[in-house]
Amino acid sequence: MAKISRNATSSFVFLFDIIILFSLTLVTAKSDSFSGHLSPKKLGLKREKLSHLHFYFHDIVGGRNPTAVRVVRAPITLKSFSSFGLVTMMDDPLTVKPEIGSKLVGRAQGIYASASQSELSFLMALNFVFTEGKYNGSTLSILGRNNVFSGIREMPIVGGSGLFRFARGYAQANTHEIELKTGNAIVEYNVYVFHY
Repeated sequence: MAKISRNATSSFVFLFDIIILFSLTLVTAKSDSFSGHLSPKKLGLKREKLSHLHFYFHDIVGGRNPTAVRVVRAPITLKSFSSFGLVTMMDDPLTVKPEIGSKLVGRAQGIYASASQSELSFLMALNFVFTEGKYNGSTLSILGRNNVFSGIREMPIVGGSGLFRFARGYAQANTHEIELKTGNAIVEYNVYVFHY
């Protein structure tokens, strides 16, 4: 019977200990992990595409049936040229044409807040909730700055749901009409969004 030297035995035991320690590290790391890489195909995602959506946003703050209501007003708001500190909650209709009676394609639901002391500029945090056609039940989320009296304003699309999962892109807002007496506004939106 061949004899194994003491050095060989020590090396073998040391190597065995390293293998066991490495295996335990992998098992521990795997069980304590909260994230990992995933193939888009595993979620059923196909090729990414770019879509263009066009609609009109009706912000009705006056009259018998407002779709946007003021929910917070700071003490400085009434003294401020820009209505600084004013927060408004909205559930505004989205239509295919500028007329309020044209086909409804969804709602703009969220808040806008006057965030500038020097100009009428809103922080917009809202979802476009689509109720018509192939995007029925899907949403797009916007979080951005809307400088109301600028020509075309651009705000980022930061996500979405339904057919707009993993959405990214931008929305261009252009005031179609504003009633200075009531504050009611019709805003044209062109939305460009990448999605799967």
